[in-house]
Amino acid sequence: MADEARSESCPASENMPDLVIVTGMSGAGRTEAMHVFEDLGYFCVDNLPASLIANVVSLNRGTGSEEGARKLALVCDARNGSFFGSLLDVLDELDDDGVDFRMVFLDADDPKLVSRYKSSRRRHPLCEDGTTIAQGIQRERSLLGAVRERADLVINTTDMLPQKLRATLRAAFSQGNERRGLSVTVYSFGFKHGAPVDADLVMDVRFLPNPYYDPELRPLTGLDAPVRDFVMLRDETIEFKKRWHALLDVVMPRYVSEGKQQLAIGVGCTGGQHRSVALAESTGDYLKSKGYRVSVAHRDLGKAERAKTEREALAGEAPDAHVS
Repeated sequence: MADEARSESCPASENMPDLVIVTGMSGAGRTEAMHVFEDLGYFCVDNLPASLIANVVSLNRGTGSEEGARKLALVCDARNGSFFGSLLDVLDELDDDGVDFRMVFLDADDPKLVSRYKSSRRRHPLCEDGTTIAQGIQRERSLLGAVRERADLVINTTDMLPQKLRATLRAAFSQGNERRGLSVTVYSFGFKHGAPVDADLVMDVRFLPNPYYDPELRPLTGLDAPVRDFVMLRDETIEFKKRWHALLDVVMPRYVSEGKQQLAIGVGCTGGQHRSVALAESTGDYLKSKGYRVSVAHRDLGKAERAKTEREALAGEAPDAHVS
């Protein structure tokens, strides 16, 4: 999208465990749960045999990266077959090793699980010998009984829409950082280069006075202090920012509560060089101050900079044109 972007990473909360083990009944929402942990910054592995959990934890600890070991979310369930039986022993080993972990067990009532499998037309993992879905569910319940008792958090998804499950997990694990589960990109653009096609919100700031008509400001961008001051210190902009921030204060929490995971906000002016750049930067700073995870980018700024370089090159060649 942009020639240059600056992002704010999503550091996990100190209250979030280093390891989350997701297990439970097939069809109860494990895939949706993993999407939530991905958004919270966890490195996720699906369908991992229980016997390999300690290996993955050890490997992660020894990454040696500058940022340190990543937080892990691992799905371990009945699909592992005979490998699943060692999960309880693995949990004891994790406790003995002092690993900071929590286990989430996702469940649902049998009729709902049968209904979900019928609607998805997928085979239940424990129906390999031709048994019915209901019989496969009963086998799975027998296999998972002791694991359910060991779980730190049991969530029954019978009457839950995916949005509700996402909200429940974020509330349990993000510890007040729910807003950081929403990845926000604020980018500037120029309408003359085409309207954005991927923005959820578009703000047109062409109504503001244009620095382009000041010869001293024309070659600069909204990242330069003279242009930034020209745009941001005007009465029109100050009044606009009040209303713009008020609108963001209304819509952003609703995006979070609805479980939206990625949001793009486009701020546009004529060429994408002056006003939109300054306002995109300001918008990004405001959202960061409110606790959102924000990246700021400038879609068309590179076009303006290349045009400037070409003008300077032509100006440098101009004297030669007059040599006879």
